[in-house]
Amino acid sequence: MSSVIEQSVQARMVASAPRMETLPATLHYDRGDPFAVRMAFPGPATLEGTEVSWEFSRELLATGMETPAGMGDVRVRPFGYDRTVLEFHAVEGIAMVHVRTAELRRFLDRAQELVPVGDEFRFLDLDRDLSELLDGPG
Repeated sequence: MSSVIEQSVQARMVASAPRMETLPATLHYDRGDPFAVRMAFPGPATLEGTEVSWEFSRELLATGMETPAGMGDVRVRPFGYDRTVLEFHAVEGIAMVHVRTAELRRFLDRAQELVPVGDEFRFLDLDRDLSELLDGPG
């Protein structure tokens, strides 16, 4: 079994224009970093023209599909019957995307099969992390 899950999703950018632009995005989960989820947007879909990735907790994503969650750079909340809104806050501004909740659930179900919620600590390499922390920048 692979230790990494990647899933493509269609995100709809919320903008002031009446029509929302559809963007490709990739959700990424790695058993080596069991608490985190990464969402990446390819270069052509970003203002900078380079891939932009946001990393946030798996728990935030799961909670935010049911009730508003997050107070920092990433916030997640349900939107209507079948969508979830992800807000990404940066110095440059706020990006908001809608993703089908069913796609997020499928991704989280796959992550749950790889690392059950509550068992994340079993997949941490604390010796390596501590060594990197104590060694400092290389």
